[in-house]
Amino acid sequence: MVIAFFALCGARAQTVYSCNYKYDADVKVYVTDYKYDADLVVYKCSYKYDAQDNRGWWYFVDYKYDAKKKIYFTDYKYDADIVIYFTDYKYDAGWLKKEKMHLMY
Repeated sequence: MVIAFFALCGARAQTVYSCNYKYDADVKVYVTDYKYDADLVVYKCSYKYDAQDNRGWWYFVDYKYDAKKKIYFTDYKYDADIVIYFTDYKYDAGWLKKEKMHLMY
């Protein structure tokens, strides 16, 4: 029972790995300085168990095999699949443009 619970939690976590190469990534991401410009507002979690569901709470892992999604940070907005804005507040995180949510499932 306990194992099943942790397996389900791990399956829902928004664990991400930052790739060095564009071709390794599942999603290309551009970081904006303005919240209103973003598709997704992201809060960086300190603990893996905090990063659940697809609501913008991300936990960055050290190894790509531990990640649910591999992302590549691009320098150009036009090259990105999604545009994100980092926030310091958990309650601020979430999708502003829900039509792109499927990219992080």
